[in-house]
Amino acid sequence: MKKHLAFLPLLIAGLLLGTFSPAFSGSLDSFKNEKGVLKISGGTAHIPVMKDAAQKIMTANPDIQISIAGGGSGVGIKQVGEGLVDIGNSGRKPTAEEIDRYGLKVHQWAVDGVAPVVNPKNKVSKLTKAQMSDIFAGKIDNWRQLGGENRKINLYTRDEASGTREVFWEKGLDKGNVTAAAHVVVSNGAMKSAVAQDPYGIGYVSVGHIDRTVAPVALDGVLPTIETVRNGSYKVARGLYSNTKGEPTSLAKKFLDFLSTPEGSRIIEEHGFIPLR
Repeated sequence: MKKHLAFLPLLIAGLLLGTFSPAFSGSLDSFKNEKGVLKISGGTAHIPVMKDAAQKIMTANPDIQISIAGGGSGVGIKQVGEGLVDIGNSGRKPTAEEIDRYGLKVHQWAVDGVAPVVNPKNKVSKLTKAQMSDIFAGKIDNWRQLGGENRKINLYTRDEASGTREVFWEKGLDKGNVTAAAHVVVSNGAMKSAVAQDPYGIGYVSVGHIDRTVAPVALDGVLPTIETVRNGSYKVARGLYSNTKGEPTSLAKKFLDFLSTPEGSRIIEEHGFIPLR
């Protein structure tokens, strides 16, 4: 499936935020006197963190323009490797072949869990990994088989470029089959919206995307939360990566360095991820 990506400029206008009064905190000092454009694409789980970091940087220095697009981990890796963007985000570590082909440098800045989710009206709140595998393979296709209503299970999954899908498939489904009957959605946000609107749907999202519109499902007795990901008891987890073609320079380096500052770590935590100190 061909993807059409539109970069979303995050230019902050005085109309939205009031009159500009650029002020540099210690974390933003390195952006003084900088000018230019920074392009970022790839994993959709990363976008809330990227947007908030970009807004802080551009508020402090309106001479910097940062644009952000999704598309999935595979797209981020490919686009940064081909020089189309400065930073390509991925919810999986690039393969050795990708690193070698594109000359990538891999920068991990957080850990994230990937959680199965259902509609809040669904009575099914816990599953075994075997049950989860059978659901996504199409072997279990009615909620009644799991103690729920006598209704067909509607499956939602991500496309094969998605790092979220890869982690869930590998660690949540033990690399089992995913039926072709599953509906494919394009992002964590789209997945959450689909399940929130479907009382009989099930899908999976980054733990950082869970809110009151969807209900997380305990897997093998462990509820996916920030704390269970942090302490290692919830096993369906991954790193969040930002990749560059060679060593990052200029704005890309300063942006990635910002994510490791106390202010950057606070942004990461606010969006439900675990920052790497």
